[in-house]
Amino acid sequence: MPMRLSTVILPARRWHEGGRDAWIRAERLDFHTAYTYDHLSWRSFRDGPWFGAVPTLTAAAAATARMRLGTLVTSPNFRHPVTLAKELLSLDDISGGRITLGIGAGGSGFDATVLGQEAWTPRERADRFAEFVPLLDRLLTEDSVTHSGTFYSAREAYGIPGCVQRPRLPFAVAATGPRGLRLAARYGQAWVTTGDPRVSDAGTPQDSWEAIRGQVEKLGKACADAGRDVAELDKILLTGFTPDRPLESLDAFVDFAGRHFELGFTEIVLHSPIPDSVFAADERVFERIATEGLAQLR
Repeated sequence: MPMRLSTVILPARRWHEGGRDAWIRAERLDFHTAYTYDHLSWRSFRDGPWFGAVPTLTAAAAATARMRLGTLVTSPNFRHPVTLAKELLSLDDISGGRITLGIGAGGSGFDATVLGQEAWTPRERADRFAEFVPLLDRLLTEDSVTHSGTFYSAREAYGIPGCVQRPRLPFAVAATGPRGLRLAARYGQAWVTTGDPRVSDAGTPQDSWEAIRGQVEKLGKACADAGRDVAELDKILLTGFTPDRPLESLDAFVDFAGRHFELGFTEIVLHSPIPDSVFAADERVFERIATEGLAQLR
């Protein structure tokens, strides 16, 4: 399968002050998918503008025609499966079937406490995620769902008319632990990783590559245990969190993408540059990678 190139556009600009233009440019550059973060705020961007993922993707769906759209990633931190399913059904309809749901267990940052609760432990996040994903799957594939769970319940939750994409829009499951990988193997159409945070600061690109190779091997085992061919899953690498610097130059990107293509990755995701931030990069290099990068891997 040929590698695809996608981008993340953070919801950090007013729609009529550059926000809309970023999505239109991404389609012009022929990115496979343009994702956005589904957070209420995020790290170093917390004190600046930040908009909601679902309204942003709705507007992006209206401003574009071909490019796929999605989240990287949605989590249970402030979402409920019933209300999220209704929003996803609507997004899939408005976009004409172009939505991918990137979904993960969430972390311990601002989103975890903004509703007034204490941050969940890693085990609690995993427990909730293990209930969240199967229920969301049902809500997006069945006309009516009733469920009484440990964390989430639904009473005659209707999902008519269902997704444009059948049997539902694809899930891209972000996971590195055994329970999350099992969910990816069972419910995912794709798997997402950002690499191994233990080597992001002090490690080398080779350290990172080895760690990611280990993650891919664990995904393969989870798929085998589930009776599924791991080749059925797209494998998505969200860049910006490893020691690599793929946006330094076209050659740096080609080397980076090629090494991860060898591991079976089918999609590389680059952050659209944001000046004076952790995602600052040369716009000319970014556009050159978008237009020339993949051709050098073929």
